[in-house]
Amino acid sequence: MKTNNNPSPVAWVPTLYFAMGMPFVVLNMVCTLMYKGMGVSDAQIAFWTSLIMLPWTLKPLWSPFLEMYKTKKFFVVLTQLISGVMFALVAYALHLPSFFAVTIAMLAVIALSGATHDIAADGTYMSVLSNEDQARWIGWQGAFYNIAKIAATGGLVYLAGMLIKSFGVTHAWTIIMLIIAAIMVALGCYHFFILPSADKQVDESKTLGDSLKELWEVFADFFRKKHIVYYIFFIVLYRFAEGFVMKIVPLFLKASRADQGLGLSEQEIGLLYGTFGAAAFVIGSILAGYYIAHRGLKKSLFSLALVFNLPFVAYTLLALYQPTSLVLIGSGIVLEYFGYGFGFVGLTLFMMQQIAPGKHQMSHYAFASGIMNLGVMLPGMMSGLVSDALGYRHFFIFVLVCTIPALLITWFVPFTHSDKAPAEQA
Repeated sequence: MKTNNNPSPVAWVPTLYFAMGMPFVVLNMVCTLMYKGMGVSDAQIAFWTSLIMLPWTLKPLWSPFLEMYKTKKFFVVLTQLISGVMFALVAYALHLPSFFAVTIAMLAVIALSGATHDIAADGTYMSVLSNEDQARWIGWQGAFYNIAKIAATGGLVYLAGMLIKSFGVTHAWTIIMLIIAAIMVALGCYHFFILPSADKQVDESKTLGDSLKELWEVFADFFRKKHIVYYIFFIVLYRFAEGFVMKIVPLFLKASRADQGLGLSEQEIGLLYGTFGAAAFVIGSILAGYYIAHRGLKKSLFSLALVFNLPFVAYTLLALYQPTSLVLIGSGIVLEYFGYGFGFVGLTLFMMQQIAPGKHQMSHYAFASGIMNLGVMLPGMMSGLVSDALGYRHFFIFVLVCTIPALLITWFVPFTHSDKAPAEQA
């Protein structure tokens, strides 16, 4: 099947969203394990690898300007090539005495490139495909974004563990970064030839002032929405506890038992994340869809939030008892990914159904997503300091306390729009 004489979506949708997922997951999770193995403190790792994720929060601010220059395809290919080159530079910078500062700066550039890529990729998807085709290929979107996550946290981390045994930590991660660089450059070259472009010459070019005025109107309209202050607190607090644990869990799994960790190798972490964790995430997401379809979002939201926060109980128990059994540890990871897959669907649908509707639906969903990412980033920046101060055992107990505001605000959250389809309301 072809759309507007362009290549079939099967030729570019999977690769486009795999390319979207790879930089985000590498920066957000894989690099924490890399720095941990290279002797960087938890506090530094958590703070800086959280801070460099800021472009994914701020990306709605420069999205209008991308439409003023070149095409969406141009920015997709350019950012994939930039990310690939920067990952290659990270690989070589790992051998410098001040490797941490230099590589963090390079990863920040990759984050800016990756966030810009997301804008252009989503724009390509929406402009090239009809509404019917967008619905038809949405599953492929999510599937290949998560395949990138599995490939990075499972396959690449497992490979790093194997390489460390033969080449040492620094050389092993150098090879991993070069592999990621090669993947991104290859995708950029592929999309240069394959990715369709539906952009047309505009008859009336927007000036910078027009774009700024339009951005301000979209921004102001967002804050005029009913219950918007409550909704902002809701989307920030829903993932508040997760923001604390996201950076610390891989460090906790890697840390020695003497330091209250579980002492796993990169191979073991990669195996658990890339197989059982990935399967649990997919199952959780699918079951949540059926669950919400059966009960409706309003009736389901609190139970989704409960399941979303269950993993923090599991990690508290793992920290307290430090089991040696991979089955028990793997069960905690399975619960984490299942809970994340099951509970995150609720937040996503809430933003789509209660916050986004209106004249600027796409932009307002992007704003809500940006605020949500900020809500994860800020506790992530503090998580290393809190973990160092409390130790892993008390840290996870502290995280359990952080789930209370999320559950309370979810219990009382008001719904502006009906969560039923129009046919059901008739």
